[in-house]
Amino acid sequence: MIHVVARASIRPEMLDDYLEIVRALLPTVRAEEGCLRYEPCLDYAEDGSRAPYVTMLESWKTKAHLDAHLASAHMKAFIAEVAPMRLGKSELRILTSAEN
Repeated sequence: MIHVVARASIRPEMLDDYLEIVRALLPTVRAEEGCLRYEPCLDYAEDGSRAPYVTMLESWKTKAHLDAHLASAHMKAFIAEVAPMRLGKSELRILTSAEN
């Protein structure tokens, strides 16, 4: 199993629009072969404020499934659509379990 932590810094004034686009994409990605988890998260704050970061927590059966996801037409369209909303490049970490 492959895990992904992808963190994007979003222009604060565009965070709601970014999240709307991400939420619309969820059913498509979650239906992809090999997708075990695809969850957008926001930084937790006791006061309810929102930092302009979105972290995607993902799990895929194999690296090949992740590669197919990243190469899909809907992900290429998503990346192009949200590019003006991002501040810089996203941070992407690909992980495997340390348990085995």
